[in-house]
Amino acid sequence: MKGLKGALMFAQSGGPTSVINASAAGVFIEGLKSEMITEVYGAAHGIRGILNEEFYDISKEDMEELLLLKNTPSSALGSVRYKLKDASVDDTDYKRLLEVFKKYNVRYFFYNGGNDSMDTCNKISKYMAKSGYEMNVIGVPKTIDNDLFGTDHCPGFASAAKYIATSIMEINLDAKVYDTPMICVIEVMGRNAGWLTAAAQLANAKGLGADLIYLPEVAFDVNKFVADVKDVMAKNNNKCIAVVSEGIKNADGVLVCEALGEAGARDSFGHAQLGGVAATLSNIVKAETGSKVRAIELSLMQRCAAHCASATDVEETFEAGKQAVRAAVNGETDKMVCYARAEGEEYKCEYKLLPLELAANTEKTVPMEWIINNGTGISDEFVKYALPLIQGEVNMKKEDGLPRFAKLKKVLATKK
Repeated sequence: MKGLKGALMFAQSGGPTSVINASAAGVFIEGLKSEMITEVYGAAHGIRGILNEEFYDISKEDMEELLLLKNTPSSALGSVRYKLKDASVDDTDYKRLLEVFKKYNVRYFFYNGGNDSMDTCNKISKYMAKSGYEMNVIGVPKTIDNDLFGTDHCPGFASAAKYIATSIMEINLDAKVYDTPMICVIEVMGRNAGWLTAAAQLANAKGLGADLIYLPEVAFDVNKFVADVKDVMAKNNNKCIAVVSEGIKNADGVLVCEALGEAGARDSFGHAQLGGVAATLSNIVKAETGSKVRAIELSLMQRCAAHCASATDVEETFEAGKQAVRAAVNGETDKMVCYARAEGEEYKCEYKLLPLELAANTEKTVPMEWIINNGTGISDEFVKYALPLIQGEVNMKKEDGLPRFAKLKKVLATKK
């Protein structure tokens, strides 16, 4: 709805990234400038902060600190993994959200997250419309997994891919210095989509990559993996670097980390908590070959390495936040901001809007034609796709040789 005047509420959800706060900076700075927005709030720990009536008055923050958010990793407001039930089953949370929105005259709501977060955003948008409460709701994308439907790429993916490729190049140089056998198994994030694991091909393009790359899009066979490693070692001076996605599954669709290890905990969305597949495979291949094996889990570093971020990623993400506010003020609602790749030889990002119901809970996986070498390699098509996204170095403010990250005052909002 166009012509709405009221407060803006922004919240972050799901796993952090090195650039998620750039989205926040874009939303906050654009929101503070708008004549249609009376107050700008940032919710503590996502939806839960709104339910608990715990959110911050962003107008109390220094502009310099808001700008520093562009290069500050993690979720500055705190994140959450909280699943809203369908309103038809239990509308308790929705009624509470409506109560808070009315109390503070919140007319603009922005939720920053991935697949599950866009589902939450969609549910809230639909409920508010059904309740007759005039509010514009926009999803701001985020996920290093790069698996959101409808967008060419996702904020945070490029920076994570850049870190992964850089780390693999460095590991490659280190792992091959001795004249003795060496196997490295590197575990990369990615539940159902292997975009991040495919980033190993960027290192391959520079001659310092992995010998074997396994994505969750292809069923994983442990016996084949051992045979693949042995074959590489026989041809490669007894050295092998294998990169595996944490989400690889066997032919029955069971996660390898669960099939070969112990069933782990699950989050509030019912997803298995991943991790440990590199260690498990390393133990197996060590027993089969007798060689020295290192298991390397890149873990949180993939999503918080702001020092290795892509400047392209940072600036696009900052702009996406601003675009979200502009769209909402212009009357758009129930949409997610998406990236589109402009036509032509030179890379350029354009912005578009996608209905939230299309973005919610729909995963975009790596095209099967990009997975080659009997499921152990990635084609150059991926490199052509990803290389433009990782360009540019961030101009990070430093103090005493260390990063100076944003320090928000986080002044709790009160009813005016």
